[in-house]
Amino acid sequence: MNRMVHKPNRIEPIRHEYNQIASEYDSRWYSYIKATLNATLKRLDIIASDRLLDVGCGTASLFQTMFMKHTSIEMLGVDLSTEMLKIAHNKLGDKATFLAAEAQSLPFGSGSFDIVISCNSFHYWRRPEQCLSEIGRVLKPGGRIVITDWCDDFVTCQFGDFFLRTFNRAHFKTYRAREFDRLLRVAGFGNISIERYKINWYWGLMTVKAQINAVEQ
Repeated sequence: MNRMVHKPNRIEPIRHEYNQIASEYDSRWYSYIKATLNATLKRLDIIASDRLLDVGCGTASLFQTMFMKHTSIEMLGVDLSTEMLKIAHNKLGDKATFLAAEAQSLPFGSGSFDIVISCNSFHYWRRPEQCLSEIGRVLKPGGRIVITDWCDDFVTCQFGDFFLRTFNRAHFKTYRAREFDRLLRVAGFGNISIERYKINWYWGLMTVKAQINAVEQ
């Protein structure tokens, strides 16, 4: 007799964790969120006509900050957690569009965006190569990607990665800069720049910028 084998849903631990903490997420991680978003925005070049997608948008703190200066930009955000998205919608209303979706299967047509951003989300992505290829698909030719995430080149992040892999089912992996560079090239990105920095004594981050279908100079 044939039996159907049910594979575990690998994204469910992420969805569950953030649905549980959504109501207190902004207050619990206020200092960290502010520091990482400021670091990302310093490295983000935006023009008024850009159509922007935030993958793993959470409670839309990035959009909330951006909208103070860039009111004409069309902003869309996706996240796994419906509870986080409810808070995002409460913050911005019809100023932005929010959808529940996975990074590896984005509900948009090819060439839909000028820029895709992700902040503090990449270490959760189970299939990073597929996710980056999917982001490349929804970007316009020459479109830009900007990702800020933990950097495994820092010893403190290596300890954090080991601990979370052991005790937190939602966490997947942190990456070194050279690993990220390889992932982007395989996905078809060029003009890659990776900047590593610390926002405090513990958190070591990197902000990665690249273009899809770009010809290296």
